[in-house]
Parts: sequence; structure tokens; C-alpha cells
Amino acid sequence: MWDYKITLKLLENLKAITREITELNSLSFPKMVLLELEDVANAQSAYSSTSVEGNPLPLTEVKKILKTTPTNLRDTEREVINYNQALLWLKEQLSTKSFTFNSKLILETHKCVTDKLLPKLQIGKYRNEPVFVNDPKARKTIYWPPDHADVPTLMNELIKFVSDNKDKIDPIILAGLFHKQFVIIHPFTDGNGRTVRLATKAILAKLGLDTFYLFSFENYYNRNVTTYFNHVGVKGNYYDIYKNIPFTTWLEYFSGGILDELLRVRKILESESKETNPAQIVSTDQQKIIDFIKEYGHIQDKNYAKLTERAKATRALDFKKLIQLELIEKKGSGPAVYYIFKK
Repeated sequence: MWDYKITLKLLENLKAITREITELNSLSFPKMVLLELEDVANAQSAYSSTSVEGNPLPLTEVKKILKTTPTNLRDTEREVINYNQALLWLKEQLSTKSFTFNSKLILETHKCVTDKLLPKLQIGKYRNEPVFVNDPKARKTIYWPPDHADVPTLMNELIKFVSDNKDKIDPIILAGLFHKQFVIIHPFTDGNGRTVRLATKAILAKLGLDTFYLFSFENYYNRNVTTYFNHVGVKGNYYDIYKNIPFTTWLEYFSGGILDELLRVRKILESESKETNPAQIVSTDQQKIIDFIKEYGHIQDKNYAKLTERAKATRALDFKKLIQLELIEKKGSGPAVYYIFKK
């Protein structure tokens, strides 16, 4: 369907990615540590993906916004909040057995990232008007995407290609092909970049990486935005060039970015591995306390008693250990005692 070759460079990247995934999956961490690292990755992704599109907010500000949402959001702040919400929503979708990569997923993702940023008629809907890609430096149009009337058909063909080949083509190559073709189609009036980077994550979820949600693939693109756009973009009129668009160089760049991010995060995880004390590892039962608080915001001993067969005295020791590890804190007194995550 598209013009690409498995070059030596692409093959080496794919092999290196497989090695890195195998090594990363051999590392083990307390769930609390992974949750903290996931929050960091989400902030990095929200920052990087919106920054690629020109959002001026620095990473430090993005972290503050995600921790404490401002009352009256500016558009730059809403972009960050929306992207983070889309990340969390996508993770929830991927965790369900009925997950399907389809048009609905694409449109819902777009709806998440553009909520209250575009007119209602454009949110979560393919464009119904022509768009142009301009070069801000040259101040001229460099790409004319396909006519809006052709967008639904082109997107359905692209999504069908992904579905038909999810078990036949390496997920890195499949995700790369989808990413660039999506950009070529330019299916939305605005929000294409943020939507395609999130949708690409859904395809990459098939990598079999246990620590998948600790990665910010957007980070690589943001480090050199010009290089990203030069590789993923095309020039000319779609109808003149669509049969001869090369994908090989893009796939080399795309796979190189994934490898680069795997290496970056492995350094972080190896550092965490050295710092993790065996005494800090929580038991399976103690993990139930953490999971319960994450879902409901707090826990009481009566809740914990329903989750475990441990005696009351042993349950008290479990709470005490988590307090000593500074993972939770005690609130209230007497029968009203409850526990929450330590601030």
C-alpha cells in the first residue's frame, strides 16, 4: 500500500528495540514507584506533544497545572489538561478486553484533545472544509491535503489497514505507517498532531512492554521539532504525490525515536532499581491497600478486612509499614480512622 523498504538501519533499530524491551521487562519495581514514574511520563507527554504544536508553557508549569488545575483555564493550559485527560482515557480503553482500534477511537481522542478549544461542529468530527499546510518562515502554502469529501474514505482505509495487519506487520512499522499517513490525510481542521501521537500510542501498546506507560514517545519529537516535521510532513498537492510518497526514511527516524526513548527510560529505571531497598517492597496484601486508595481516595480497616484474610493485628502492622514508607498517612481517630496517600 505504501512505498517503504526494510533497510539495514531500520532492521538494526527493530532488533535493538526488541533487546531493550526484553531487558526492561526483566526489571521489577513496587507498584507505587511505577505509578509515580507514570505520572512523570504523562506530564512529559502532555508538555512535549503540545510544545511540538507551539504551546509555550515550560515543563515546570505543565507539572503544576496537572497537579492543581487552575480555575479559569487559558487555551494553552487547557491544551495540556486535555492531552493528559486523553492519555488517561486511552489507557483505560487499552485495558479493556473489548478494545478495538477503529474510527470511534480516533474521533473520541480528537474530542478529548480539542474539548472547548474548537467550535462544537469541529470537535470529534472529520473536517468538512479544505485546509492548507503553510510554512511560517517562507510564508507560503507547502502542502494541499486531500479534499474533505475524501477524508472519511481515506481514514476508513487507513484504520482497516491497521486492523488487518496488527498480527502481520511489526507494531513499530505499523504504527509508523499509520502516523505518517494520518498526517498526510490531515483529517481534522485542527488537533491532527496531538490526535495522531495519541492514536499511535494505541498501536505501540502491542509492543509487549510491561512498563509501556512510563514512556513519552512525544519527547523525542519535541527535542527537534523541525526534524520531526521534515520527516513526517510532505510537500505538494496530495493528488499529485500520493502514489509516490516514500516512507522508508520516516520509518528509520520513527523507530530510532522509540529506541532513543527506551534507552532514556531504561537509565531512569536502572537508577530506581539501585535505589530501591528490599525493605521498601510491599507485600501483595499491602498493595491492595494502595490500589484501594488509588480508586476510592481513602481506606478504613473495615475495607481492608474485606480484601484480605489477615488478622486485625496483622492488618494494623500493614498500615504501619506503609506509613513508615511514607506512602500513606493516618487521618481521624477511633472508629473513624482512615488512611490516604501521603502528600
